[in-house]
Amino acid sequence: MIEIVVVLRVEDAVLDFLSVLTDPDPGGGPAAVVLADRGDILTLPAGLPLAERLALLAPYVRSPEDDAASPGPDALAGLVRRAADGHSARVWTHSPADNRRSRGRVGRDTAIACAGLTDAAGQAGSTTVLTVRHAVGYSPFLQFVSDLDRPLGRAQIAAKLDFVNTAAAALLDTPSPQFMVQTPRIPAAERFFAADPGERERLFALLASLDDEAAAVVDPWEFATSPYEARRLDATAAWVRRHCAPGEAPLVEVGACEGALTTRLAADGFSVYATEPNPHFRSRLAAGQGGTAAVQVGVEDLAELAKSGPAGAAYLLIEMLYYGQDPALLDDLPTDLLFLALEPGALETRLRPWLAASAVWRAVEETRLVAPRVEPVCGGRAYLSKRGSVGLVLRRTDG
Repeated sequence: MIEIVVVLRVEDAVLDFLSVLTDPDPGGGPAAVVLADRGDILTLPAGLPLAERLALLAPYVRSPEDDAASPGPDALAGLVRRAADGHSARVWTHSPADNRRSRGRVGRDTAIACAGLTDAAGQAGSTTVLTVRHAVGYSPFLQFVSDLDRPLGRAQIAAKLDFVNTAAAALLDTPSPQFMVQTPRIPAAERFFAADPGERERLFALLASLDDEAAAVVDPWEFATSPYEARRLDATAAWVRRHCAPGEAPLVEVGACEGALTTRLAADGFSVYATEPNPHFRSRLAAGQGGTAAVQVGVEDLAELAKSGPAGAAYLLIEMLYYGQDPALLDDLPTDLLFLALEPGALETRLRPWLAASAVWRAVEETRLVAPRVEPVCGGRAYLSKRGSVGLVLRRTDG
């Protein structure tokens, strides 16, 4: 059997998988490192001491300015097959929820690749992947429930630090958040977990932004099952009811996702024009409303709504302004009433400075919609702190 470590870049093998490359028996067993960014396979023969193993890896450290990306499941399947060379293998790779997206993609793609590398009924040369384990690695947003923890001994830690200080020294001084190496990214205990396909896809989608990767699973942010999200959405709908009455002009909900809030507002009797630019979320949004006459679904993003959006009794931007949108676009929305909700930190840094300088909007109410809460996600594989939500009601000034 061979241990195969599949990583984006070679330093990842040392930072997060040193225990895999270090067999407890003298000399160590056979191992291979697959470098996804360059398609290289580095073979580490059995009996090779750790220092010599790391010396084989050191020349492959690349500049932090070099691009690196997953080659995709098909290419990774070929690389794993070549690395295994007909032997059974245990595969180790990144977490699909690594917030450094290129590494998360390698972790997800490797697991997909290995799902097809099963024993082909004993055929000669077939590759059997016995397990795929993901490294917890650097995870600033999630705490993971791991299946296997390996504390490193002092000699292993010394070897890891020496590799960083010599072969990967440039990564200590780079401003790149993707490739910088700082103390939290050099774990003294390496932790791993196995994930089934559903869990893996949810972890990958959870750390996505608003693109198709986030929409790869239904309800990626677990609005339907999270007690925190249910409280937040219920409180938001009640907040809107305090200021608006059903039967007026439609509410325009910007970025409705799959319709968790839309459904609540429609049930309260509101007419809702729900906009969602992502086509996958939008199709689920439309299907979830079941042809409800009170709900129309549009495709506009914030910039398009500011140009030619529908007039509404109010515009709702609930947990929306996290993605680099220019708040100045709000000035041109065809409404005199805005409902904005954000977590407290984003409210302070993104919204308050803009609002303090605005001659167009004034705040008429601020309310805490939901308090922070720590919750499990992805079937309990991980947990995180939900940061709370604060709502602002803005009215257009007369000037």
